[in-house]
Amino acid sequence: MSVLFLVLPLALLVVAVAVLAFVWSARSGQYDDLDTPAMRVLGDDPPATRRP
Repeated sequence: MSVLFLVLPLALLVVAVAVLAFVWSARSGQYDDLDTPAMRVLGDDPPATRRP
């Protein structure tokens, strides 16, 4: 039973840190554009130039 007094606050602390990290990343614009990075992979590379 005494383990709960240690584990429960630690678990709440980990959850609080995870929620704060998510809120910080959402407010900083991390999740604004989810489609463009995935579509960028499908584009062709520019042609390589040959050096003489």
